[in-house]
Amino acid sequence: AQLVESGGGLVQAGGSLRLSCAASGGSFGSYDTGWFRQAPGKERAVVAGMTRGGGMTYYADSVKGRFTISGDSAKSTVYLQMNSLQPEDTAVYYCAAKYRRYFSNTYSTAPSEYDFWGQGTQVTVSS
Repeated sequence: AQLVESGGGLVQAGGSLRLSCAASGGSFGSYDTGWFRQAPGKERAVVAGMTRGGGMTYYADSVKGRFTISGDSAKSTVYLQMNSLQPEDTAVYYCAAKYRRYFSNTYSTAPSEYDFWGQGTQVTVSS
């Protein structure tokens, strides 16, 4: 599957953005999905994730209460709604998918375990 992200941009602090990740040529039906971000000079790290079928969600402490991950199976699209954005949220955001043969109640936060990645979309939050 090819992942195509959209929705990044420039926003003022306190504003909102919604990122989209569409699975081209496939679906997310057998995958855990996640959003990661990477700021200059920092490692790529998970922001939010969702297990196969949406049974469990995960959020990094820094975004809890502000970001929401969701999916639309009919559109083969995963979303990241980002509210109350802060300058420290500035980064390139990537969506990723990890194949899961079975449903699971644990979510992997390690980028190395993900099989497919989008090209990344820049999010810049000005103060």
